[in-house]
Amino acid sequence: TLLGGNVVKADIGLHGSFAETGQGHGTDRALVAGLLGLQPDDLNIPHSFELAAEQGLKFRFHTIQLREAHPNTAVLEVENEAGNRLHLQAASTGGGRIRVDQLNGVEVSFTGMFHTLVIRHRDIAGELADVARELSNAKVNIANMSLCRDRRGGDALMVIETDQKVPP
Repeated sequence: TLLGGNVVKADIGLHGSFAETGQGHGTDRALVAGLLGLQPDDLNIPHSFELAAEQGLKFRFHTIQLREAHPNTAVLEVENEAGNRLHLQAASTGGGRIRVDQLNGVEVSFTGMFHTLVIRHRDIAGELADVARELSNAKVNIANMSLCRDRRGGDALMVIETDQKVPP
């Protein structure tokens, strides 16, 4: 969803226990299933590699070393059919829950448990107020929100988790 289209290429780095036991525990198949849009309870997860081949998704797994990362961390470099790319670092925190820690090089923290709106913008006065006003006008309630920027006046990233689906 964050990529804005079907994933056609994925480079997946596994850290810590994911790297050590990922294949035996099915982490690799579960990650590919997620890239294909399968739900966590889908009975086709064990067949995700075959489904990926049918749908034209090319993927590669490798081991990575990260500093101060959760032991169940994956780093994904993905690309869609239009050539758009996304870099994502996320950790499996147990019980089917995840936490996204990085998005295109910007440190973030969201779980995907809520409807999540991610907005890249310039760090200028009024941007946050404009977005909050539009959500209020659409009767969308903000559950959690964070704003990260690389420098004053530079690129910024808003992550807004909402109680309702955000209409187009």
